Amino acid sequence: MATNKLLLTFAICRLIVTVGLTLRPTELLRLGLDGQLSLDPTDMETASLDFGMMSRAEPLAVFHPTSAEDVVRLVGAAYGSVNGFTVSAKGHGHSINGQAQTSHGVVIEMSRSVKKLAQLSPLVSMEQEEQEQRYVDVWGGELWIDVLRATLEYGLAPKSWTDYLYLSVGGTLSNAGISGQAFNHGPQISNVYELDVVTGKGELMTCSEEQNSELFHAVLGGLGQFGIITRARIPLEPAPQRVRWIRALYSNFTAFTKDQEFLISLHGHPNSQKFDYIEGFVIVDDGLINNWRSSFFSPRNPVKITSFNANGGVLYCLEVTKNYDESSANSIDQEIEALLEKLDFIPTSVFTTDLPYVDFLDRVHKNELKLRSKGLWDVPHPWLNLFVPKSRISDFDKGVFKGILGNKTSGPILIYPMNKDKWDHRSSVVTPDEQMFYLVAFLRSALDTVIGGDESQSLEYLTNQNRQILRFCDDAGIKLKQYLPHYTTQEEWMDHFGDKWAQFYQRKMEFDPRRILATGQRIFKPSFSTKVASW
Repeated sequence: MATNKLLLTFAICRLIVTVGLTLRPTELLRLGLDGQLSLDPTDMETASLDFGMMSRAEPLAVFHPTSAEDVVRLVGAAYGSVNGFTVSAKGHGHSINGQAQTSHGVVIEMSRSVKKLAQLSPLVSMEQEEQEQRYVDVWGGELWIDVLRATLEYGLAPKSWTDYLYLSVGGTLSNAGISGQAFNHGPQISNVYELDVVTGKGELMTCSEEQNSELFHAVLGGLGQFGIITRARIPLEPAPQRVRWIRALYSNFTAFTKDQEFLISLHGHPNSQKFDYIEGFVIVDDGLINNWRSSFFSPRNPVKITSFNANGGVLYCLEVTKNYDESSANSIDQEIEALLEKLDFIPTSVFTTDLPYVDFLDRVHKNELKLRSKGLWDVPHPWLNLFVPKSRISDFDKGVFKGILGNKTSGPILIYPMNKDKWDHRSSVVTPDEQMFYLVAFLRSALDTVIGGDESQSLEYLTNQNRQILRFCDDAGIKLKQYLPHYTTQEEWMDHFGDKWAQFYQRKMEFDPRRILATGQRIFKPSFSTKVASW
């Protein structure tokens, strides 16, 4: 305990010397932060890095809150200090370019791993008679996998997911949160009843469609710029028991996109007449077709792209699922067959598996464990996520999949369409100005040691290739938008937000006037000392 007190006092003194806090150490101690402000080397190292492993920024201290009130006190101290200091909330740290980092302030570790946060575990409400009103209240740092586990105990589950469940609720809601259910239910930000948010003024506000709606819509997809989500109320639906998981290959891109677009157009149909999840991915070399993302294919019988007469050396894989339980098990085969009959995939390329619902949702984590065991997880991840308008997706295919990539990649390339009317235009997210657009996600991993002299897996090569892809789209006039965007100048951010920039800026001035939150996004510089604010 004495050691903790000493470290805490040292941390506070460091803050005072660095950023000019008006509070004395004893006053900050009385804010209720006792024992939670850390300079522990492990905490500092964790807060300095993220999943991307391409940037590093050591904070002045790391804060472990035990309640929303703790977050209020810390942010309030930052807002009220003379010179100010920045505050960044960190969930699972799955950002790519240091978005949750800060070198001039405090990182709030929102993970619920701290035992004192046990009282903030997911709370499922079963009081409502109507199923449509059932929900779960969760701490902002809760992981979606733990939300799923808690709700499944009641036979319920959220409607919209991300492919990877080891992400925090506050983190995905600050971006959008997308997966193969987005065509039907919209992104995760379209599936929220209510939020508790600590604004950049240190005010805890409850917000929803009806209450403090401006803050509600600002925070959803707001990249952490307007407040820190401490609680989210997520609607629930009855959880299916099992999933039929199907993949089919295409050699013709036009046929592939036509079928994807047809399938997501069925979103308004009865459940029996549509799939529950629709994604796809691009295969540009023989290695990827047999890798972890393509677990359907037996490693004992490797599949070759050439065996499918791929057009331009590229194959496209449609990935769909149908949820079911005991009551619908007898009709599931007929429903799937009726849908597949309308599609134009390569007839001999259909692969099917059947598994529990939770195993399907948690599919990526199992592959993570395999990659960790091989030392291939904690490596740089120069990911690039794009929203490409439907009208230009064919041009993108020709210029990127069949052009820039050649026949080399170093990770999965996802591609699937979404319906714009499932996205709320009042949120902070920007999407292409078309009724249908595609997510194209290059989820690559860079290897420190280049194998066999192949530079195409190096960080430098992949980073340059990302720039080449963006330059091609710019030159071709493809008006895409970055998802999980990364820019380094405000001019680039203004271009990214386009017509939404004025509203975004106004919301920032209202809810975080000193611009102390989420400075790792590099959208706004703090209003205090230029020395501290420099990037």
